[in-house]
Amino acid sequence: MVAPLLVTLREGLEASLILGIIMAYLDRTGNAHRSGPVWAGTGLAVLVSLVAGAMVFFTVGELNGTGEQIFEGSALFLAVAMLAYMVVWMRHQVSGIRVGLQEKVQAALRSGSGVALALMAFVVVVREGIETALFFFASTRSSSPLESTAGGLLGLIFAVALGYSLYRGSRGLNLRAFFDVTGVLLIIVAAGLLARGVHEFQEAALLPQIVEHVWSTNWLLNEESTMGRFLTALVGYNGSPSLLEVLAYVAYLATSLTYFRSPERPQRLDQPGPKRAA
Repeated sequence: MVAPLLVTLREGLEASLILGIIMAYLDRTGNAHRSGPVWAGTGLAVLVSLVAGAMVFFTVGELNGTGEQIFEGSALFLAVAMLAYMVVWMRHQVSGIRVGLQEKVQAALRSGSGVALALMAFVVVVREGIETALFFFASTRSSSPLESTAGGLLGLIFAVALGYSLYRGSRGLNLRAFFDVTGVLLIIVAAGLLARGVHEFQEAALLPQIVEHVWSTNWLLNEESTMGRFLTALVGYNGSPSLLEVLAYVAYLATSLTYFRSPERPQRLDQPGPKRAA
């Protein structure tokens, strides 16, 4: 439940912030009446995301044996890639996101194209929505659909509430700290997904076992217990991992955290972007 909450909270807040920048710029320039296409693009993106999520779940439901293992492993690897991209993108692109979005909105307004505004909103929301749908599929491999859905809905509610408060001018949330903390947590979640993807590919005989079980801690904390499932979903706990799973987990975690904590830091989202040279 915690991992889906974390992902939908962060991805939902990213989408809310971008939509908030678009809507605030429309309000500030006296174009609030042009917000209809933005909401239309947002609604269409939500629908596409739901359809994409349903297709993933229905597809895996039709598979069994090796085909299911390959599909699940591939989906887990793709989820890891998307989570990594999400963290890196927010870290490096956020400093100019406000200025860039405002320029795009201004260009759309000059052209008089409602389609351009709708497309901006659609691209933002559908990217986050498909990432979330894929992660939901990955998270249900270690927790029940009910737990994943409850956590995801809570995350979305919190994200919308935070996004609205920032749109209304609140500065109570330290966004830099928020994205730093959630970035580290998502890296840990992604490491667990990567290890599970490796396990699925080993089950499908696409990766070697090398050492099938490095250790076993199920006698101390069974991964099927309530706490075991919680830790599996959050940090990728495995009571009896293979050597390749351990190596993949440690290598990804060490590399990603070293990169993430390197000296370059993102600019705060509640500050205007850098001034451009004339």
